[in-house]
Amino acid sequence: MAGDALRTEHDLLGYKELPAHLLYGIHTLRALDNFPLSGRPLPEGMVRAFGMVKWACAATNLDLGVWKENSGKAAAVLDACREMAEGKLTKYVVVDALQGGAGTSTNMNVNEVIANRALELLSLPPGRYDVVSPTDDINLHQSTNDTYPTALRLAAIWALRRLEDEVVRLQEAFQDAEKRFAHVVKIGRTEMQDAVLITLGREMGAYAEAFSRDRWRLFKCEERLRVVNLGGTAIGTGLTAPRRYVFRVTDKLRDITGIGFARAENLVEATQNADVFAEVMGMVKALAVSLHKVCGDLRLLSSGPDAGLGEIRLPARQAGSSVMPAKVNPVIPEAVSQSAMLVFGYDASLTFACSSGSLELNPFMPLIAHCLLDSLSLMERSCRILRELCIDGIEADEEHCRKQLERSTAVATALIPHVGYEKVCDVLRQAETEGKSIRQTVVERGLLTEAAFDRAISPEAVCKLGHDKRWLEK
Repeated sequence: MAGDALRTEHDLLGYKELPAHLLYGIHTLRALDNFPLSGRPLPEGMVRAFGMVKWACAATNLDLGVWKENSGKAAAVLDACREMAEGKLTKYVVVDALQGGAGTSTNMNVNEVIANRALELLSLPPGRYDVVSPTDDINLHQSTNDTYPTALRLAAIWALRRLEDEVVRLQEAFQDAEKRFAHVVKIGRTEMQDAVLITLGREMGAYAEAFSRDRWRLFKCEERLRVVNLGGTAIGTGLTAPRRYVFRVTDKLRDITGIGFARAENLVEATQNADVFAEVMGMVKALAVSLHKVCGDLRLLSSGPDAGLGEIRLPARQAGSSVMPAKVNPVIPEAVSQSAMLVFGYDASLTFACSSGSLELNPFMPLIAHCLLDSLSLMERSCRILRELCIDGIEADEEHCRKQLERSTAVATALIPHVGYEKVCDVLRQAETEGKSIRQTVVERGLLTEAAFDRAISPEAVCKLGHDKRWLEK
């Protein structure tokens, strides 16, 4: 049967047989044998980015006169690169995301797939490398050491933009919650103890501001990724590449992607160092910090519902226990918190990998790519589910917030600007001794009228920046 046909390929180490129809070749086969590690191939975004990088390289070579006597071959190579850039060949890039060799196995997998797809477009069988070669044609004037990091930068920029969009939507969801809950006065807490009054809307607004800051960080750090070492080949000296190619290829990538890529001024330095990825990862980690903190707050504020804070109700997403009836857990904040924790770990691994480069190259680029791209994807999905499945459906338990106000000493703190610290202390002692509310005690002692007391703990008073006694006396 045709499906059982084999072809034989060779490399530096010898010969291997593989199914004749496969679009990858011997280098990919060896990588599959050598690196059964994560069990995960590269993300589609990285494969598509590689397709665009190869497209830019091939288009530059074409402009320089390569394949000028074989227009059919040139068209097939460019079409195959475009297909990879469009995601049509992703399933054939099968090497493990984690691998030795600084990403060489990924680069060769990509080269083999593009070459064999170009052969198919020429109505030739895979493996006819005398016609289209993975190395002499697809990898022409390139190295893993400049194409892999460039593809990673492009994939990370795409992922950053998607993440930024989700952060903006999450920020807007909290801004909407700020408006919905602007009138709900509640207890503000420091060190887990009752402190002063605040509104639930003010709390939600603070969360929105934190994510606004995260969004700005992500937006700004994209520019760090636009500086690439493409054209530097093995160590940044441009060895094996014509000078005209070195100076044109980044421009071609910019034209193809629509992203403002620029060639690094020092290609050797840009090939040696991976600190830019640590910098970008730091911004992603900062977002994870915000998510973890906010999710912890949401779990606390919704705790109970009868024996906890119970100030908000989160949307019920699923039954919470196989043994406790009616229990509903805050599963969305818990899930997002776990994503954030994983990003903290990825940050540590990426930092170690970025700092472990040696001399002219960092051999740990696959781990850097894995940590960064997975973190970006995790944070994108986390922001989405937190917004859609939690924040948009939050409700305030206004009655419970009011009851907590009536019995909390935090109410008394709001009176200090109007009656003084010592009198407030006396009020608290008297209210506790006589079993009366703070409101009742203050009014009975003639310190404030009921109307003035209500104004002192109103949403407007709680949210004012500073106090104004004349406003209280209106």
